[in-house]
This record gives sequence, structure tokens and C-alpha cells, in this order.
Amino acid sequence: MKLIVLERNSVGTDIDVSCFEQFGEVTYYANTTAEQVAERVKDADIIISNKAPLNETTLADAPHVKLICLLATGYDCVDLAYCTSKGIKVTNVVNYCTPAVAQHTILLALMLSEKIAFYDDYVKSGAYSAQDRFSNFDRAFHDLDGKTWGIIGMGTIGRKVAALASAFGCDVIFYSASGKSTYTKYPRVELDTLLRTSDILSLHCPLTDRTRNLIDKNALNKMKPTAILINVARGPVVNTQDLYQALMAEKIMAAGLDVLEKEPLEPSNPLSQFKDSTKLIITPHMSWASIESRTRLIAEIVKNIQAFLDGTDRNVLTI
Repeated sequence: MKLIVLERNSVGTDIDVSCFEQFGEVTYYANTTAEQVAERVKDADIIISNKAPLNETTLADAPHVKLICLLATGYDCVDLAYCTSKGIKVTNVVNYCTPAVAQHTILLALMLSEKIAFYDDYVKSGAYSAQDRFSNFDRAFHDLDGKTWGIIGMGTIGRKVAALASAFGCDVIFYSASGKSTYTKYPRVELDTLLRTSDILSLHCPLTDRTRNLIDKNALNKMKPTAILINVARGPVVNTQDLYQALMAEKIMAAGLDVLEKEPLEPSNPLSQFKDSTKLIITPHMSWASIESRTRLIAEIVKNIQAFLDGTDRNVLTI
């Protein structure tokens, strides 16, 4: 067996991936651009990848590929129809980072809600030491208790966030990104209702034709001017230019992003102009990447490969 790991560094060099070598000869690439994929996979039996495009263009000259293992839950980088037509199995890994992403969602909401960046800077600047009173709360903030927390995408991560938000006393509502959810623990509402009533709106949906640009100018204009938007799903779910304009015009109060339309952040991205972390926090697509999450991810890839070799369909994606 020849295994090709296209983006070894995407799981961090602090995580041991030598466990792949039990299955055969492994070639590791730190990272792989779209232009490099076809050449690197041409002799592969198994491809282990994250974001590299795997489609007819990149796989046409790779006749031996039998299995693609994604180092991720999302699979928008893979042409499933083409892979199915060629008998290539595709697997992903689900639920490995649920605690980490949910934790990060709450963190962003709390930091923006309580304007932590302002108060941290206030103390470190010396302004707190120079004042003559014991406390400072010049920037108003509010309880989470009693606020409405809206969720788009009530999957595993969405449900974990809902439970944590409920523990803070929030009233949780959700919109089904697929339109098929039968989950009944929290009220399911239409998108307009979610946008108009949410004090905090967090996104936990996959990127599909239904969700691309779901949060655009029209959606942002329906939100409360005091609302906080959190995106830990996929960057293109939110229209970058429209979000920038909404923040500039104070159509919403703040946004916390762990994902962007194009990653890494490009200097031309208008959101890069924001230096006020009480209005916008951007983290570098790291909410999923706790040590525990990345360790689970590699362990699950090993299980997916073993299941394939044993002839069972574990986490196999189908169209």
C-alpha cells in the first residue's frame, strides 16, 4: 500500500502520525497546493488529505486510488460524484472536535459581550492604576442570562453549544440549515425569526448551496443592532463585504470569526482593517485544534483505514 499524506502539518507537528505506517509505505508532504495534487497522488492507493481539491482534474492520472481519508468533517473539497464513479471510497471524521469548537464559540461570545479586550487594555495601559476608584465599567455590558441564542445548524456541535448556552440561562432557538432537522429539544424557527430575535447568533452548519452567503446584507439588516454574530462553521456562509459594511454601519454590535471566505486572511480582506477587538475578533481557524481534538482525529483516521481494509463502511461518504 502506498499512502500519501498531502497536508501533514494541518494537524500540527506536535501530533504523532507514524501510526499510518502500519498500513504501508507513507509519503508525507507538509502542505500541498491545488497545482501540486495531481503529481503527488498519481501512485497513491490511499490519500490522506484536508483541504486539497480531490476531483477529476487532480485524480484523473491516479488509477490506483482506492480510499480518500479526510482529516476533517467537511468534504466540500472532494467531488463525491466523481469518486463514486471511479469506485473510490471517501471517509471523513465526525465529532472529534465538538468540545473544542463549542468551547471556542462560547469564548468568542463572552469576550465580545463583556468587551474583554477593552478592559484588558484598560488595565495594561496603566489607566486602571491611575484612577481613584476600585472598579471600572465604562463600556456597558449585559448578562447572557435571559438572552436569545440563535443557532444555524443543530448538529452535534450546535447541540453542544445549545447546552452550554442554556447553562448560562439563554433561551435557545435554531434554524435548520438543511430544512430536514427533526430535533425537538429547542424550538425550530424560520430564518427571519432567528435573525430578528437572536441576541447571539452562532453558525454551525456545513457549506452547501443552501448555506453559501446565507448571512448576507439582507440577513444582517434583519439582525438587532445589539446582536453578536459568531461563525465557527465555514467562511463562505458569511458574505465578507456585507459583514464589513454591517459592522461599519453598526447594523450589528460585533462579530467573532474563526473562519473566513479565503484563508489565511488576505491583506485585501476589508475585515483586516478592524483593530477594535470589542467589535471584531478573528482567530486563525483554530477552534477545532485542541490537543485532544487532533489526537482523536488521527486515531479516527487509523480506524477508517482499518475498516476499509476489513471491508466495512465506517464513516464512508456517499452522494
